[in-house]
Amino acid sequence: MLCVLCPLGLIDYAEAYHIQKKLWSQKLEGQAVDAVLLLEHPPTITIGKSGKLENLVVAREELAKEGLSLFFTDRGGDITYHGPGQLVVYPIIDLKNRGKDIHRYIHDLEEVVIQTLADLSIEARRDKRNVGVWVGNDKIAAIGVSIRKWITMHGLALNVNPTMEHFSLINPCGIPDGGVTSISKLLCHDVPVEMVSERLVAHFSYVFDAQIERGSIDSLRRSS
Repeated sequence: MLCVLCPLGLIDYAEAYHIQKKLWSQKLEGQAVDAVLLLEHPPTITIGKSGKLENLVVAREELAKEGLSLFFTDRGGDITYHGPGQLVVYPIIDLKNRGKDIHRYIHDLEEVVIQTLADLSIEARRDKRNVGVWVGNDKIAAIGVSIRKWITMHGLALNVNPTMEHFSLINPCGIPDGGVTSISKLLCHDVPVEMVSERLVAHFSYVFDAQIERGSIDSLRRSS
């Protein structure tokens, strides 16, 4: 499948959500090709459809003092932190072209991360009880998706070199005793997000059997 890669840089969560919704509508109407949005968010905490506010372990007023935003969103999963240094990937693709298999889709997202980490000599794994990617007992990538009419939104967040202290403000993914890690923490040196994103895009292309073309949001509309 053809998939247009759209690097968005550092972008507010609300703005990125608006772009996803617009692309979802265009996909539904057959007016856009498959896309992958590659980005980072400013410090933000999001709570998914199955999330509980009690997994925010500080008062909401404290978030504002720390410069963090809070969003309730329509993805699956519980509570998640986003911030600079975390690589976020939002595929907007039609699963009708991939067998309408949601479990396979999530498995493939995990596989993209696992293969990317293997390039860095990091051995990662799945967890039978929880969606995402883990290194030992610590989560390194969160996955939360929304799929309506077989078109995907949201996606994955891979910790490259985020501010790890911000994870202490939540029970990540609603797991009170769950640890969190990052690529830079595991390798004991700073790793550029750009380098990891290049490897991740290559593995996305392989796992999803996708022909990746760089483009922009405006380039996604199908030519008439």
